[in-house]
Amino acid sequence: MDITSLPQVLGFAWSHWRRYPLSLVAIAITLSITMVAQVFLPVFAGRIIDSLSGDAANQQQFHAAMLAFAGFISLAVVDRVSYHTGIRVWIHLATAIMERLVRDAFFRVQQFSTDWHANNFAGATVRKITRGMWAFDDLGDMLYFGLIPAFLVVVGLTVMLSLHWPLIGLTLAIALVVYIAASAALAAYYVAPVNRKAVNHDSVLGASLADAITCNAVVKAFAAERREERRFSDVTDRWRHLMRHSWRRHENMDAVQSLLLISMQTSLIGLVLWFWSRDDATPGQVTLVITSFFLINGYIRDLGNHLRTLQQAVNDMEDIVAFDAAPLGVQDLPGATDLQPGKGEITFEDVDFTYANQTEALYRDFSLRIRAGERIALVGESGSGKSTFVKLLQRLYDLQNGRISIDGQDIADVTQASLRRTISIVPQEPLLFHRSLAENIAYCRPDATQEEIVKAAKQAHAHGFIDALPNGYDTLVGERGVKLSGGERQRVAIARAFIADAPILILDEATSSLDSVTEAEIQSAIDALMKGRTTILIAHRLSTVRKVDRILVFSKGRIVEQGTHLDLAQQPGGVYRHLLETQRNQML
Repeated sequence: MDITSLPQVLGFAWSHWRRYPLSLVAIAITLSITMVAQVFLPVFAGRIIDSLSGDAANQQQFHAAMLAFAGFISLAVVDRVSYHTGIRVWIHLATAIMERLVRDAFFRVQQFSTDWHANNFAGATVRKITRGMWAFDDLGDMLYFGLIPAFLVVVGLTVMLSLHWPLIGLTLAIALVVYIAASAALAAYYVAPVNRKAVNHDSVLGASLADAITCNAVVKAFAAERREERRFSDVTDRWRHLMRHSWRRHENMDAVQSLLLISMQTSLIGLVLWFWSRDDATPGQVTLVITSFFLINGYIRDLGNHLRTLQQAVNDMEDIVAFDAAPLGVQDLPGATDLQPGKGEITFEDVDFTYANQTEALYRDFSLRIRAGERIALVGESGSGKSTFVKLLQRLYDLQNGRISIDGQDIADVTQASLRRTISIVPQEPLLFHRSLAENIAYCRPDATQEEIVKAAKQAHAHGFIDALPNGYDTLVGERGVKLSGGERQRVAIARAFIADAPILILDEATSSLDSVTEAEIQSAIDALMKGRTTILIAHRLSTVRKVDRILVFSKGRIVEQGTHLDLAQQPGGVYRHLLETQRNQML
């Protein structure tokens, strides 16, 4: 196992276990009773053998045998009852913790920054969480059913044998130290390095699988099935090589442990037979040592397996522990209050902002005021700062300096939930959940009535195609909405904005996926939606910005021009005019 990761993993596990103190106490009691019963079972087995060595007709000898037999059976019953009671408590504890663990991981991943999600495969993240959840279960099982019982039984039997024969106790102790040290060293320095590579590539396998399946439409469009199969085959070949290498090392470790156990068995049984040959041990005591060895053998043979399980669990849990330790993205400040919705005035004051992976600031001393109800268009080349403007307004990132306010309220001082309820967004490429159309439309307002959902759909000209579906508003749209056309998804996103009824509206080329007829149909609805709302339009097609109140032309994080379409189009040598002429030439 990784010595550096073990403390973090165990600390993480303990932080979850300690939340259930009563269950832990119950488990400790049942485990202790089970271990005491198992330690004394060999003692009563030896007494039965000694009782049998006498005259069966001797009543005293017979009673001694029956008493030993009754004690043996009683201990066996106590052992099993206590064991199964403990398992029932453990099941309750383990399932509760696993549920909490996966919920906590989901919460943290949801809170991570936009950059984090952009740099991590969704498939790999899902695999890390589920693998970590089951590894947590393996870790708990290994401790409760493996390492702790093994430690208690081995220590108890070693002490008991030492009291009768110090030499046998010393031999057993030395053999156990050698066995445990060799097993731990093999697990840490021989198995773990290869196993970690196998675990990491398991995440790559999940990411590659999810990536190809998610983009299946693109694969089909370019008849790239065979190419994707070859690409995935390379990933699985590497995975097979690493897993085979890891499992072989596990097997080699098991072979070494078997040799050590055979040496221990030879030493202990040889010693007790030597004591018997000198009349220093009875047949019952020989039975005691042999039975004790087989009990110890079962536990420490499993101990090797448990050490490998521990090493595997540590490797599998490293990612989910890292999730728990990683800083969240943007967080609400202590004492943050809800933003009080107003008319939607937006102010940027001396804003400085630099992306984490860049050295130069995108925005420096950036200031802007957007009046309530004003319709603004953001234009400029890719990377000029248009999308960043919207992300900062949503507080997807924190500023290095400056202040952004809505209706005079600093967005850094209010809760993110209340801030984002104030803003409706219609993205260029809308994402839908694999849920019903009604749920997708009402996602921003889950309490919306069916009448409100239908009204919003009609306003977005989506009701017609929805009503024609066999299941209507109950139709499941598929992952990311793949069952719908691009235009249908766009209209659902527009309906979602209608039902949100927020004072600030952001449109990222909201009609770009629509045909010209449909675009004309819903343009009036969008115009109605913009009335009385502060609207920010991210424009890629400059033909869509003619009716806005003001156009802001971005370049390298600065506003280099602003004005109406007519004013900017008439400026000789202007940036906007150049962009407009370029698009016109591309359409010819």
